Amino acid sequence: MIRNLPAGGRAVPAVAAMLAVSGLLITMTVIGLWSDRSPGPLLALDLVVGVLSWLLTPLVLWRPVAATAVLTVLAAVSPAATPPATIGALQVARRCPTRQAVAVAAAGIAAHAVQGMWRSNGGISYGWWLILIIAGYGALLGWGAWAQAREALIRSLTDRARRAEAEQGRRVAEARMLERRKIAHEMHDVLAHRLSLLATFAGAMEFRPDSSPEQMSKAAGVVRSGVHQALEELREVINLLREDVVSDDDRPQPVLGDVPRLVDESRDAGTDVELSVTVDKPDEAPPAVARTAYRVIQEGLTNARKHAAGQLVRVTLDGGPGAGLSVSVINKLGGGPPGFSGGAGLVGLTERVRLAGGRLDHEAAGGEFRLRASIPWPA
Repeated sequence: MIRNLPAGGRAVPAVAAMLAVSGLLITMTVIGLWSDRSPGPLLALDLVVGVLSWLLTPLVLWRPVAATAVLTVLAAVSPAATPPATIGALQVARRCPTRQAVAVAAAGIAAHAVQGMWRSNGGISYGWWLILIIAGYGALLGWGAWAQAREALIRSLTDRARRAEAEQGRRVAEARMLERRKIAHEMHDVLAHRLSLLATFAGAMEFRPDSSPEQMSKAAGVVRSGVHQALEELREVINLLREDVVSDDDRPQPVLGDVPRLVDESRDAGTDVELSVTVDKPDEAPPAVARTAYRVIQEGLTNARKHAAGQLVRVTLDGGPGAGLSVSVINKLGGGPPGFSGGAGLVGLTERVRLAGGRLDHEAAGGEFRLRASIPWPA
């Protein structure tokens, strides 16, 4: 496999540079070889081989092995072909597999060994000549291997960076989707609570047709207002679940101080609720702790209206910094089945408490349905 082939606009500058370097080295070699000698028949051979080698040099950019093989053969005939043959050997070492690079280097050593047998080497002994040739080709192989390793490392780092960027994009997308689902789940809890209140008021209007006009008007107003709020909350849920909508939840998040208001809403809907709050520094509760506790109470009240209408509900909230926050919602069992409808509410609530680092327990025992949550509150 040949690597780093010049293409397009890079080909012309590469060919020009190759011709310039090769021409300069061939000229210096011929001048150095004949500067202190009288012209003879070998000069013509060197000039012809030099020109032919110079013309063949650019071919090593596209056919490094074949072009270098031809230049190596010419190097056995004349020293003028040594520079192009060396350039070719370097190109093979940089761009071709090690097996081919070693074969080309071995051929180059053999060709120069032949050259040294019948051409003068500038006064150096034949043995030292071979040692220098072997060392030179060994350096070319090492240089080529280092260049290949460096290019492989750069490719690896580039691929790794590309994969890391893609992975980061995937993680961001997953985080956004997770956040959308989290917000949508929270909005679902709010919507379920709202609809349960509407069902209670609508049921009262249905079963008490003899109510005064003022009471009917008040109940109808509550239903109308609740339906409007439910529609707004449903629209927010739908927007959050759409992929092409990026929406931030600008709604104020519930705090522990909102629990009495939540209980009052249930009382207004006809649920008998006893509330006991013994929390140390409730205003300093972390947002995640306060929001989770609020949702537990909200779901517990919703569950009581669904499955134990008319039964007493006891809500207890106590704890503080360092001690954690304990939440319990206990109601007498009514005529309906205990627990959350379909189990989905209970599963979602358990996951919400778990994400806050807490634990949720529930049981139906002693004629009661008991929902308890323990949520860590750092000191």
